[in-house]
Amino acid sequence: MSYLSKEKNVFVQFRFINLLFSMFLLSLFFVQSLSAGNYPDRPIKLLTMVKPGAQIDLLTRKLADVLSTELGQPVLVVNTPGGSHGSVMAMDLKNSRADGYTLGVSATAAYTYSPHFVKTRYKFDDYQFISLLGLNQSGVVSRVDRGWTSIKEAFSWAKSSNNSGLTYMFQGSDDRDMMKRIAAQEGVKLALMPSQGGPSIISAVLGGHADVGHLGAILFGYVPEKLTLLAASTPTRLKDPKKRAALQKVPTVKEQGWDESVEMFIVLTAPKGLPSEIASTLEKSLIKISKDKEFRKFVAIRLKMGPVEYGKAAADRYMKSAYDKFEKQAKAAK
Repeated sequence: MSYLSKEKNVFVQFRFINLLFSMFLLSLFFVQSLSAGNYPDRPIKLLTMVKPGAQIDLLTRKLADVLSTELGQPVLVVNTPGGSHGSVMAMDLKNSRADGYTLGVSATAAYTYSPHFVKTRYKFDDYQFISLLGLNQSGVVSRVDRGWTSIKEAFSWAKSSNNSGLTYMFQGSDDRDMMKRIAAQEGVKLALMPSQGGPSIISAVLGGHADVGHLGAILFGYVPEKLTLLAASTPTRLKDPKKRAALQKVPTVKEQGWDESVEMFIVLTAPKGLPSEIASTLEKSLIKISKDKEFRKFVAIRLKMGPVEYGKAAADRYMKSAYDKFEKQAKAAK
């Protein structure tokens, strides 16, 4: 075979391979477009970061019910607890296909806080955020007979000559670190006690084993009769579904003089790379669900969660600002 014939043969082979590769890419695009256009055509898996029965689990299951009705396919809840603020669930979500059939419901801190303060095998940019779902209200509490009405009063007691410090029972690394920072600023010795969740903190504070503790929405069942709310740890004051003015008058940690908050927002998340058509379908469904009176009543009255703005734009805006905030805090702590 002549040199020219060999060169022509190589050229023909190259064109054939190039054609096959182009057809392969086109088929992938076609399959993805077809899948997105028919979404959803099978059940959706909804991961959540907590055990069954927890507040976020109840929100996830309610969301699964209404989302199933809206999308016309079953939405199955899978509990994957563990790690810092749901980092086990976040890792499972990262390793899932970005096809809209595996989504996650968790505290925003899993993505905005944990990557800065603990070692994670994922990063903020591994995800895309579909919508905020609610604000898990929280605060710092003490036993009523302590007589304190603010964190500053508790600190004053801790610094008095007859007392050597304050025992604080925490729920997560974020509220633990918040209290550590403000106690250090005020020169207060702080003894830290880990917890097994809200009920264990209530038992410890009421039993006198902890001076103060951090609680989520479970506090509404104990304040102000048995526990005193010393500060709302959320960015805004607590909104009591029963309109008890006493709780709504309690200032936030920030209003009491420290630039701190425990931002327990709940977010619906997908792995990075979700097709835009599927992301749009989910976002529109979530916005429609957010306007449903029964769903809103469940979130506000049953779960006692604060309201949020639904949709991708609000979620992206909050998530980026929180991520940047905690990044600065982590750098300052080093």
